[in-house]
Amino acid sequence: MYKAILHTGVAGLLTCIVASASAYADDKPANAVETTGDAPAASGVANSGVVIVTGTRAAGLTVQDSASPVQVLDAASLARTGQPDLIQALSQNLPSLNAQAFGGDMAAMTLAARLRGLSPNNTLVLVNGKRRHGTANLAVLAGAFQGGAAADLNYIPVAAIDHVEVLQDGAAAQYGTDAIAGVVNIILKSGNRGGSANVNGGGYKDGGGSTGDGMANIGIAPFTDAFLNLSVETKYHGFSERGGIDPRVIDPATIAQMPALVTAPGYPYVNKIQGDAQYRQHIFAANFGADLTPENQLYSFGTYGKKEARAFENYRMPNRLPQIYPLGFSPQETFDEEDYALTLGVKGKVFGAWNWDLSSTYGKDVAKLGVANSANISLYTDTGSTPLEFAAGEFHASQWTNNLDISREFEVGAATPLTLALGLEHRRDTYAIVAGDAASRYKEGAQSYPGFSLTDAGSHSRNNKAAYVNVAVQPVQGWTADIAGRFEDFSDFGNARVGKLTSRYDFSPAVALRATYSNGFRAPTLAESYYSATNVSPRSAFVQLAPNSPGARLVGIDGLKPEASTNVSAGLVLNPSANLAITLDAYQIGIRDRIVGSGSLYGSGGAINSPAVTAAILANGNVLDPTVVQTGINIFTNAVNTRSRGLEAVATLSSNYGANGRVDWSAAANYNRVKVVKINQAPLQLQPQTLLDETAISHLETASPRVRVNLGALWKVGAWTVNLRENYFGKSSDQQSTDGAVFYKTEIKPTLLTDLELSYQVNKSLTLSLGANNLFNEYPDQVNAQLLAEQRANLDNTAVTIYPSFSPFGINGGYYYARVGLKF
Repeated sequence: MYKAILHTGVAGLLTCIVASASAYADDKPANAVETTGDAPAASGVANSGVVIVTGTRAAGLTVQDSASPVQVLDAASLARTGQPDLIQALSQNLPSLNAQAFGGDMAAMTLAARLRGLSPNNTLVLVNGKRRHGTANLAVLAGAFQGGAAADLNYIPVAAIDHVEVLQDGAAAQYGTDAIAGVVNIILKSGNRGGSANVNGGGYKDGGGSTGDGMANIGIAPFTDAFLNLSVETKYHGFSERGGIDPRVIDPATIAQMPALVTAPGYPYVNKIQGDAQYRQHIFAANFGADLTPENQLYSFGTYGKKEARAFENYRMPNRLPQIYPLGFSPQETFDEEDYALTLGVKGKVFGAWNWDLSSTYGKDVAKLGVANSANISLYTDTGSTPLEFAAGEFHASQWTNNLDISREFEVGAATPLTLALGLEHRRDTYAIVAGDAASRYKEGAQSYPGFSLTDAGSHSRNNKAAYVNVAVQPVQGWTADIAGRFEDFSDFGNARVGKLTSRYDFSPAVALRATYSNGFRAPTLAESYYSATNVSPRSAFVQLAPNSPGARLVGIDGLKPEASTNVSAGLVLNPSANLAITLDAYQIGIRDRIVGSGSLYGSGGAINSPAVTAAILANGNVLDPTVVQTGINIFTNAVNTRSRGLEAVATLSSNYGANGRVDWSAAANYNRVKVVKINQAPLQLQPQTLLDETAISHLETASPRVRVNLGALWKVGAWTVNLRENYFGKSSDQQSTDGAVFYKTEIKPTLLTDLELSYQVNKSLTLSLGANNLFNEYPDQVNAQLLAEQRANLDNTAVTIYPSFSPFGINGGYYYARVGLKF
């Protein structure tokens, strides 16, 4: 009853999610980033009062005056989401940003986020305005986030963040040719005194996911006219299990052959693959600045992180290797990752009016992959022994970026001075796969995750040079025009020219129209071009072919080419009163030759099989497990043209009720529809199979909800704060098949989740909080019943997956937490 009343009341009452960027710290040198406006009062996105640096080269522009849609989240908004996870914190506040809630295999170790329904690779991540390197851990398995190798946001401590600016507009001409969906710019704290600390703990109502997190931030003045801001965070997250019964372990014939099976620990729930990975993560961030002269500053910032994680793989039956595992075994993937980045720069003024900024940024991510509680059965058969733990290989990715930016204002007789900005950029990217140890790749390799073979291994690099020009001016009072152009030259793809035209007209202080037109260009990541591996389950073995490999050429694919995009948007900005702000923006993004993962292309065991697939596997040097019933390949290709159309709305309202406190109401909504408008024909070697099957198309079009709405209210009265948020997820669905012939639709109905946090400020230094994400413990609808029935009839281990992995709000139910906050 309470749940129904609360949902109905809030849905009818709330109108917005608010946040202002926090006014941070006290005394700073001239090179500290500044914000303006009142102290933050609400959680969510801000529509007014905040000076932004994203989406414009003009100085002093506030968010409500921006010609492009920019949303701002302050540090308090991020903290109030409950889970100390930057990706989840952003997603819970920004309906246009969808966070990956669950990943398979190594994707479980590095969850991603995507903006406006596009690939994570189409959103550029900046830290203090400087490009952030991508993860080495490519998301390989099929799904809405397939191919993602963008920056891992969870290596930036939440305690280090002052605010986040999210530009929801194409910005390739301004920042680089991969900023097709938008830009996430993380602004670090730059205070030089005081600090804070949080201890947070929680878990899922139905078990698992135990989380403990501690974070701290401190600002110091190492010497006059300087700041050093330091942050540290350490976090543990435990396994969760939400899978069903594996039909293999309850089959009467199987039990008759292997009677010891019923004594396996946890029987019949022995297959633990559907659930969260376990991980421990430690991250550190530093932000430094010092005045060299009154007009020139030195700055530097960096992060360092270490993560150790493991995730369950499919259970192996007792007959696999009874000599070692008489009750069967559950292999685990292990993950040991190190991630770091450092920026060093100088900026200031030269020749009186020219602003200049020279910087160099280097970032690297190294992931060591392993397999535990496993075995190499062929190695044991041939030699009489096998290791039980393996080093499966390593991923290395790095990025070195050098920038020179100059700008100045000119008086040209217009309503405002003309801002001219010019810049140069050089970037070097590298990507490498290191082969696994000999035992991990002997014949079919370690069970559950074969080591990377010698033909998978390799090192690759790319150089990129770019130049841009940006002009912004108000020709007449109220009319803003902003024009940007960029030239980029890639060592492996040639050059590209992109541009952007942005305009805004203010009819009055209360009403404005804005619009943009831009084109973009995204070169494939090195991982998309060169990643190669074998993906296995107890029933199947599929090779992920590198598009540049000899095996790929045998199936008619000879590398990748860049994506090309066109972005159009138009919006309305309303400020009818001092305490109410509304924005409404419509957009369309067209991408040609979009890089996506193929569907399953069968060499054997499918409804349709292609001999060229088997030939490609052999040419790639792969030896597949002889006990599997299906074999095939997956490959990244420029397979499709897509069109994304959407509408975003944000409203904020502040209400003062005197002795009853202040309430900040808020609403943020996104409608986004992705349509596949063209599928490029499969090469003759693969026909009649197609590059994209119904499953792959559904991952692009329907796996993310078209509609998301966040409604929020932050009530402050005395020492108490109540933060209530309603999250509406529209319908989502995908198609799945056991053999590529018959496809079954799994649908998740529209769902409303409630988040609630209650805080009490004991004194100026101490705050206690209790809260819940998904207060009423909602779960997504289960996988299509017909599909599950077919999987169970086939004794298919995938029947353990009873909740759809594409669920936008996860498969674990309610999360409940407590937090202690300190300020000093």
